[in-house]
Amino acid sequence: MAASEESTDKPMPLLDHLVELRRRLIWSIATFIIAFGICYHFSGEIYRFLAAPLAEIMRQKNEQPHLIYTALYEAFFTYLRVAVFGAIFLSFPMIAIQAWIFIAPGLYRDEKRAFAPFLVATPVLFLLGAALAYYLVFPMAWKFFLSFQQTGGASDMGIQLQARVSEYLDLVTKMILAFGTCFELPVVLTLLVRVGLVQTAQLRRVRRYAYVGAFAVSAVIAPPDAITMLSLAIPLVILYEISILAARLVEPRRVDEDDDENDDEPSHPHETTTTTDGAS
Repeated sequence: MAASEESTDKPMPLLDHLVELRRRLIWSIATFIIAFGICYHFSGEIYRFLAAPLAEIMRQKNEQPHLIYTALYEAFFTYLRVAVFGAIFLSFPMIAIQAWIFIAPGLYRDEKRAFAPFLVATPVLFLLGAALAYYLVFPMAWKFFLSFQQTGGASDMGIQLQARVSEYLDLVTKMILAFGTCFELPVVLTLLVRVGLVQTAQLRRVRRYAYVGAFAVSAVIAPPDAITMLSLAIPLVILYEISILAARLVEPRRVDEDDDENDDEPSHPHETTTTTDGAS
């Protein structure tokens, strides 16, 4: 029992911790720089991938897909932002590994085993959220917004979309990051239950407030249309319920341990009673 409660490595002095932190930061920064260079080289392909949902909707309406820029430097900085966005995704696994290498020596073996599922679930859920935004929300939202276009004639004024490339990519990257981050809700809540800061009973009691919070967050993050807001709010509600179910798988371990301790306590009064009866 004592061996399982000891950390796997010997304690390190503060200077060694700083040296190790510096080493991990260098690895992380170098990884990001390399990823940025690769993504900048393929920034055109990344841009076309991000613009594909809008381009497809415009083709369905027999329009020539295009985005505009109104400043000489706007297209250049757009490619830079695209490269940074791609580098974040590409370098995240290595940065997460470096963070784990730095943190892991200070954890107990039981804590490492407890954190392992969360390390796997975090990138998976983030990618699921990003995929939901890209493949489901974007087509519905862009189709809704483009439905307000009007073809002008001889006697009336038409309304045509002339979207700036920087504004479009800002919206797309914001929504992808927002959906991916919101999909981390089960990881956060289950981890809080695992460390004992929150109980599943508390999550059930505040369920109605959590639902309201999901719609409030959706109203702040998503564009101001009902389709996009519901596309984020409904998955958040479902993820909250999944969080409660996942937390139940973690919490009973402690409950069972407390029950075992309580079962051992009544043996002392029984022994006292037996001794008293024998003396009498």
